[in-house]
Amino acid sequence: MKVAVAAETDSGEPRVAATPETVKKMIGLGAEVVVEPGAGVKSGILDADYAAAGATVARDALGGADIVLKVRRPNSVELAQLKKGAIVIAIMDPYGHDDALRAMAEAGVTAFAMELLPRITRAQVMDVLSSQANLAGYRAVVDAAEEFSRALPMMMTAAGTVPAAKVFIMGAGVAGLQAIATARRLGAIVTATDVRPAAKEQVESLGAKFIAVEDEEFKAAETAGGYAKEMSKEYQAKQAALVAEHIKKQDIVITTALIPGRPAPRLVSKEMVASMRPGSVVVDLAVERGGNVEGVQADAVADVGGVKIVGYRNVPGRLAATASSLYAKNLYAFLEILIDKKTKALAVNWDDEIVKATALTRDGAVVHPSFKPKSAA
Repeated sequence: MKVAVAAETDSGEPRVAATPETVKKMIGLGAEVVVEPGAGVKSGILDADYAAAGATVARDALGGADIVLKVRRPNSVELAQLKKGAIVIAIMDPYGHDDALRAMAEAGVTAFAMELLPRITRAQVMDVLSSQANLAGYRAVVDAAEEFSRALPMMMTAAGTVPAAKVFIMGAGVAGLQAIATARRLGAIVTATDVRPAAKEQVESLGAKFIAVEDEEFKAAETAGGYAKEMSKEYQAKQAALVAEHIKKQDIVITTALIPGRPAPRLVSKEMVASMRPGSVVVDLAVERGGNVEGVQADAVADVGGVKIVGYRNVPGRLAATASSLYAKNLYAFLEILIDKKTKALAVNWDDEIVKATALTRDGAVVHPSFKPKSAA
């Protein structure tokens, strides 16, 4: 059983899908691990580190591999190197990329999308969305503090008192909650909002104040899977009015709102940005899906009337070493359920709910019910 660890081809992707720690564990499962040269350099892992852990470093790592571990979906060049029936495990970003899914199916690979994991207890250790969003929330506050020209905590000095910065977090999922905790640790006064009722208690438990229009629609605004529902136009208008007044008084705003498979909802208008004091900072964590903030620019810090709008894509990648460590552990946990520990061979249970939820392509076809071509659905 050959497991290949690919070097990412996207220049904006510094993460890697395995670490020396997970290489050792994969070898323990009976795998021969082959790593492409330079795969981990941007995450601070040298080829020699992989070799010391028992892996082989080779340029033709993908050829003949039974399993390929990646951060991002394989491109056409990589697909051409894979044998039919090879398993590819990665963050596949399947929404709106039908051509890419069809290409993987036609290449004969079995593709698993880690972001489609079901939200069940057994899958928590594999949850790449949570592990990476957690880091994004932390990094968003660090990036905001870097762009903000004032101190975050209140300081009592002989020259006078420095007031604490006011930080507003929009969206209290994994990223938002980590942003709240980080901003609080840095001494800011933190408020937060979310459309899910359960978020209120979580926000308050971290010492932040919850801001929302708490009407009947709000009380019902959560899917069975724990994701936020898209709210009605009426509710959005009421919430926007409340938020608009609140944003005027904030020094830093961090937006984290994403709905799977949809464009990012617009939360902060150009009028809201204009109402903020010069020197204020807005960080948009949803820029890869179009952004929550009007005026955000991908991979840039835009200055709009003295307000900085930070729009970095791949924020977890800005903490590549830590992000890779957590992601590699997520992948290893997933890989474990595909391998029979007694025979040390691949033994995919296609009836496993985790396998069914994440399998995108198999036997030359797109098999996931949410992405099947309409004629085959």
